[in-house]
Amino acid sequence: MNREDRIKRIHQSILGTYEMHGGINHIDQANLPSVGEVVDIIKKILFILFPGFYNLEKIHTGNLESWSGYLLDSLFERLFRQVTKEVCFGKRSSPHSEHVAEAEQATLQILESIPDIRSLLKLDVMAAYDGDPAARNHEEVILSYPSVQAVAMHRVAHQFYMRDIQMIARMISEYAHTQTGIDIHPGATIGKSFFVDHGTGVVIGETCVIGDHVKIYQGVTLGALSFKKDSAGALVKGLKRHPTIEDQVVLYAGCNILGGETRIGKGSVIGGNVWITESVPAGTVITFDVSKQEYRRVVKGEEIDLDFFLGSGI
Repeated sequence: MNREDRIKRIHQSILGTYEMHGGINHIDQANLPSVGEVVDIIKKILFILFPGFYNLEKIHTGNLESWSGYLLDSLFERLFRQVTKEVCFGKRSSPHSEHVAEAEQATLQILESIPDIRSLLKLDVMAAYDGDPAARNHEEVILSYPSVQAVAMHRVAHQFYMRDIQMIARMISEYAHTQTGIDIHPGATIGKSFFVDHGTGVVIGETCVIGDHVKIYQGVTLGALSFKKDSAGALVKGLKRHPTIEDQVVLYAGCNILGGETRIGKGSVIGGNVWITESVPAGTVITFDVSKQEYRRVVKGEEIDLDFFLGSGI
């Protein structure tokens, strides 16, 4: 069989999978938001959030008004198109006037939140600078700290999430995740002066609520303890699955705090590698005690006493 025939055969085989595997096709339906376009939009939003930091052109007082006005107009048009796609997809419909109006309103509300987001980010940058003795100035923090970029994108993504534009919200959060190693679901509620030190491996779940002046180190998981299922065995959605972290809490590297009813009280300090599934009162300090580790080994389905082997030097 020659090359052309083999390519035709491959083509027919692929077409056959389109008929078989409907769950990964999106054909004859409303257009979806573009991942590439959403990523470029969030980059441009970062330009407005931090003028003069991430963009190539020089920004000064003489061109700030015209530059930001032009960028804002461009962002509205591009974002409006993507939000319209998601609204129409959610309605399983081609664009109608009411869908376009809904998308326009959501887009304007998201852009209107930018001044408030900038006020929060100022406090986040200050928290990073004040919380890290290695930080030399605010400019270094903004340009090089993954926490600032991840939290900035989260605060934008959260605005989409609150307006039920959740597909674009997830696109933004996953882009932030790939860029920083910090995985924050756009549904998470995060207070003022939030700092993630180092950051790699941090996971913050959808229904997590974090208070003001909270500091988190790398490898921390604020996750779900278990997933409730309905009578048919399907996961029950819409429940609070992730913990609440009150004000002025410090969570050290590698700790895991799980469960929707778990609350870490104000001013508490949770040490590294601690596993917590119950609420902790305000002002509590919890550390990992290596002397109380339990060693178990299962051999062919039976647990053996590892203390015997450790004690015997084997």
